[in-house]
Amino acid sequence: MSDKCGNCDCADKSQKKGNSYGVVIVEADKSHLEEVAAGEDCRIIMGGLSMGQAFVQAPEHRAKPSVAEADGIPVIDLSPLFTADADGVDALAAEVGRASRDWGFFVVVRHGVPEEVVARAVEAQREFFALPPERRAAVARSEAAQMGYYASDHTKNVRDWKEAFDLVPRQPPPRSAVVFDNKWPDDLPGFREAMEEYGKAVEELAFKLLELIARSLGLRPDRLHGFFQDEQTTFIRLNHYPPCPSPDLALGIGHHKDAGALTILYQDDVGGLDVRRQSNGEWVRVRPIPQSFIINVGDIIQVWSNDRYESAEHRVAVNVEKERFSIPFFFYPASYTMVEPLEEIVSEESPARYNPYSWGEFFSTRKNGNFMKLDVENIQITHFRKNTPVHVQ
Repeated sequence: MSDKCGNCDCADKSQKKGNSYGVVIVEADKSHLEEVAAGEDCRIIMGGLSMGQAFVQAPEHRAKPSVAEADGIPVIDLSPLFTADADGVDALAAEVGRASRDWGFFVVVRHGVPEEVVARAVEAQREFFALPPERRAAVARSEAAQMGYYASDHTKNVRDWKEAFDLVPRQPPPRSAVVFDNKWPDDLPGFREAMEEYGKAVEELAFKLLELIARSLGLRPDRLHGFFQDEQTTFIRLNHYPPCPSPDLALGIGHHKDAGALTILYQDDVGGLDVRRQSNGEWVRVRPIPQSFIINVGDIIQVWSNDRYESAEHRVAVNVEKERFSIPFFFYPASYTMVEPLEEIVSEESPARYNPYSWGEFFSTRKNGNFMKLDVENIQITHFRKNTPVHVQ
């Protein structure tokens, strides 16, 4: 690809600089990048991605140069789950409930996922993204086969500064309404085994967290298990965020909420995950903690809880110097699930705030939206909200 876009002299207004990734960074001056934001079709080559208008966030959605790290996001020690401490488990459930209500995010430590399992997955992830572009492209996803590698994704119709690889940790049965087949890189020994091992271990954690969520809502611990048996649509995403020449204009992932039940996120020590505080609307950065996972409540939990818990808005900031890696595990129910407030939660005093919706149709619509730029916002749970008066609980 040429350094010039063909419509302007962006390369002439820039300075080339090599980096450790063996690519050329074209660093445009700031005044010219503002022209990009204003609509000029110029491009900056970086790590195989092209910094052009498609990446530029609206001014109100751009990350500030300095975002305070959040000291208040709860850090929850899950070790009582692995002892016979019933009182400790009840206390854990209460902690998870408070975190889900007040933040929609929390961090877990001593979670039971072996450190070596995480390390093998992280090593395999880094090895994959170090492959030459043509070898990554050999396992590229498509509209017909939606698992695999891609370097073009949009959030709120703005392109994300990242490349990614999607896979399902377990294959749904052929009769399932939503079936995805994994694409594995043939020339990367151990990659498949590392990811399957990671998926199995994190799924065990997901069910434990689901039980804590249920307990916190006053439900029996296994109340939500049935939604995730056999035909669950859970998937894993390997994210790679290359250094960005203009992190004040672009985001690794734009502001959004997660559509599923729970997201279990591994992030490296670079950091960049920002969460919008529900109390005041301010963005705060989640500080990386070694050997931890970040948990966020998704839209499905919000609906099941009838808004007792809220899916938190979040985004990923990028930086000019360091690449960043993360592995989100999106815990999604079976495609046949009808999502609606749980009957044990609703009452005459607190009627259902959402109409039922088909998770399979919702999920398919969202996934298919990855392959087109939409003129309207992709489907959200707000489309199913009833005009019901909100009672303060």
